[in-house]
Amino acid sequence: MSPTAEQWAAAVAAVRSAGPDDEVLLICHVNPDGDALGSMLGLGLGLRRLGLTRLQATFPGRFDVPEPYASLPGLDLLVPESAAFADPRLVLVFDVAAESRLGALAGRLTGAPCSVVLDHHATNTGFGQVRLVDPLAAATSVVAEQLLDRLGVPLDAEIAECLYVALATDTGSFKFDMTTVAVHELAARLIATGIRPGDISRRVFDTRPFGAMKLTGEVLGRAVLDPAAAGGRGMVWTWATLADLERHAQPPYVLDTLIDPVRSVAEADVSVLVKEVAANEWAVSLRSKGAVDVSGVAISQGGGGHRLAAGFTGYGEPADVVAGVRRLLDDFLN
Repeated sequence: MSPTAEQWAAAVAAVRSAGPDDEVLLICHVNPDGDALGSMLGLGLGLRRLGLTRLQATFPGRFDVPEPYASLPGLDLLVPESAAFADPRLVLVFDVAAESRLGALAGRLTGAPCSVVLDHHATNTGFGQVRLVDPLAAATSVVAEQLLDRLGVPLDAEIAECLYVALATDTGSFKFDMTTVAVHELAARLIATGIRPGDISRRVFDTRPFGAMKLTGEVLGRAVLDPAAAGGRGMVWTWATLADLERHAQPPYVLDTLIDPVRSVAEADVSVLVKEVAANEWAVSLRSKGAVDVSGVAISQGGGGHRLAAGFTGYGEPADVVAGVRRLLDDFLN
């Protein structure tokens, strides 16, 4: 269900209840992507336009902004989790389907007098006091823009750039199934503020260090095709290790987009990318072209996501993790 009129009214009231001297904390998920950062910073800039001055934005874990987003407006709002307000008056959470994705920052949410959750994951667990969760939205930035509109905050170029980056990344440059007429209409409103989509796309999608390119070739070169998996619909998978990152002197975020070339394999509906985050611990990204719902696999393993894009944390060797995915796909399809 999309947010009701009562939920929108409650969210507006929650924001308007914060005064200029109240501490307001914005939080997105660990290892933030373009939608998480763009939605959070775009709304944060909007709250600043409303006169809120004690604003912070943060995310759990390593305080590392991926290079494609290093020039986003509003980065001055960002602080590491260790410096985040301890007892904020209002907490807003972005692009988070479950509290576990907030790490140690989850306590800020439960301890605040008021909290608002903005999300678009159908697997959202329903946490937070006010929930603006719209599974029909192509990105959390869609929800953020709608809240800004209800708050009477006009779009300017800085807010628009943040929201456009968020929208473009979560729609795969406007090519995924959730790219609707409404998505293009929102993109048009954002571009009308004067932002330059060509420059943004080059920075976000088409600029990579040489080491990242070499790493990509290596990881793609070890891909495995399993035509019989997923009920005969096919599965392709590959993996990347911390040693790979170290060898090519690259940060972990360069692996985030590797699922895209993997999912392009014609002989497979399902694609899997297994990324090492610690010894015997792997971040598993799942994608489907439409024939298979991968969210069920992710949810069964404590993760979440959408029908065509989901993820979870796996343990053991990469081949064992993927063998488990294969078994679960067969179970769900039978």
